[in-house]
Amino acid sequence: MTTPSPSPSLIGTLTLALALVGCEKHEPPTVAETPVPAETISLFDGETLDGWSHVLVDDTLKIEDVWSVKDGAIVCKGEPLGYLVTDDSFQDFKLTLEWRWAAEPTNSGVLLRIAGEPIGFMPKCVEAQLMHESAGDIWAFRGAKVDGPEERIKTVEDHEDLGDFRGVEKTKMAENPPGEWNRYEIIVQGDTIRVSLNGQPINEAHSLDIVSGPIGLQSEGSEIHFRNIEVEEL
Repeated sequence: MTTPSPSPSLIGTLTLALALVGCEKHEPPTVAETPVPAETISLFDGETLDGWSHVLVDDTLKIEDVWSVKDGAIVCKGEPLGYLVTDDSFQDFKLTLEWRWAAEPTNSGVLLRIAGEPIGFMPKCVEAQLMHESAGDIWAFRGAKVDGPEERIKTVEDHEDLGDFRGVEKTKMAENPPGEWNRYEIIVQGDTIRVSLNGQPINEAHSLDIVSGPIGLQSEGSEIHFRNIEVEEL
């Protein structure tokens, strides 16, 4: 038996259907969105101490008795012992700031992940040291944790004011001469902290407590100035 040939009308219908399928609109492949950079938060407006509180061993003193603003910088007298502290808390972040010694350089520090009330003039925290010729050392106080390469671990026991504490020494000197501005970049993420001074990576430590806490600037010696204080949450 002879198989009938498809009719011209059927052929036309099939051809049209195939043409329509071929002309279907195909959506372009999805492109992953570019991550939006984290917002940079200025912690100091260059004119006021808005957003900051203070802690001093003499609790009768006001913030203006030790800290003031002049020429776009925070001026800290260095006495008595205590620290300026942010009202906001931060866990994972990049902190940048500049400091300089106004006269004879002595001691100060940047306090990170502050946890709880201070004992004396120091709370539980990790510190990026500002002591002259020791800037870049990392310390942990009041039970805070820090660890690093064994050859750079430093410990202090039975300190008169601070008890036992532990730190990680910087890898090299990178401070500018007294009176000149220095720039810190401090990254705290997870249990790790990385410190760069004047553009040079000089320290890294780990095993930090993963907590959120304020940031502090110490009064601990002689007059010191701070400016361009910014934080970017990670």
